[in-house]
Amino acid sequence: MARVTVEDCVVRIPNRFDLVMMASQRARGISAGAQLTVDRDDDKNPVVALREIAEEMVSPADLEEEIIKSMQTFVEMDEPEDEEMDMLAIQQDMNTEMGGDAGYVATLENAADGDDGAAAADAGGDIMATIGEGPSGPG
Repeated sequence: MARVTVEDCVVRIPNRFDLVMMASQRARGISAGAQLTVDRDDDKNPVVALREIAEEMVSPADLEEEIIKSMQTFVEMDEPEDEEMDMLAIQQDMNTEMGGDAGYVATLENAADGDDGAAAADAGGDIMATIGEGPSGPG
């Protein structure tokens, strides 16, 4: 086939808009290194794509699927690691045991983030003593 016209391809894909979309998708695929199904004959990628469509060398259904995949966006969500899940479970258990005092857990976390581990323990004891339930019990 020396020349390719739209009329040659419209027989295979009746909608001209779909034809343009599919031919451009195939041309992008050829540019990316896809295997040619017809001889190039010094033609550019869009002409080769149209020739492949006209000669039914590529499936319109496959091209349509490629178009859909190329337009989809997927945002990968990071799931928490096992260690993070364990920490969340411990925090929830502590929160439940303390009668829902989330401030105590948050303060212990903030104090633990500091340089001094003993300061974290002291901060926890001070807070519990303030609300009447120190490490030594109510009082």
